Amino acid sequence: MARNLKPPPQRAAARRGRPETGQSAHNILDVAERLVQTRGYNGFSYADIAAELGVTKASLHYHFASKADLGRALIERYDAAFAHSLAAIDQRFTLPGDRLRAYVALYESVIRGQRMCLCGMLAAEVSTLPAPMQKQLNAYFDANESWLGQVLAAGRRRGELQFAEPARERARAMIGALEGALLVARVYGDARRFRAAVDPLIRDVCGAPPPMRRRRISPG
Repeated sequence: MARNLKPPPQRAAARRGRPETGQSAHNILDVAERLVQTRGYNGFSYADIAAELGVTKASLHYHFASKADLGRALIERYDAAFAHSLAAIDQRFTLPGDRLRAYVALYESVIRGQRMCLCGMLAAEVSTLPAPMQKQLNAYFDANESWLGQVLAAGRRRGELQFAEPARERARAMIGALEGALLVARVYGDARRFRAAVDPLIRDVCGAPPPMRRRRISPG
């Protein structure tokens, strides 16, 4: 049988640098985000994304010329989604203690979805990441520390929260503890380990108030 040397129209278009029909940067980012959250940045390639979407690698390069470009876009999108979640917490809750618990619930929702914090996973590989991605990670965690520090400071002024060190330092320690709790819970495949690890942290700051009725707020 003679070989068909002319590629199908969609594949030919991708080879000329145009995306294949039905695919978008959003689809690519969705798959890439899940792969980073489950495998890590260095645990997947464009071939993995292309195979899952059923497209050529050329169509991925149309949207993101390099994996570094894809990585920067992932952080930007995750950062924006997380910032939106923090704004939703600010709008829904007025008491600092409730805002703190809602913040912790963001992390818990990730591990219950059998994933990890995207930026936490990237932080574990930071020495191998391109410099622009490292800078974005710093900005992501700085923004989180700033927001949480403001919540903690407001709670202490109200007499609702108690801790000795500066609010920003306590925020930094809490974020580190939350990311670490995610990692350990992932090792055991048990989201309850996350809750067991973070509950004492919350009680240390908040005491033991009545349970807050929480509405799940997803980071994206």
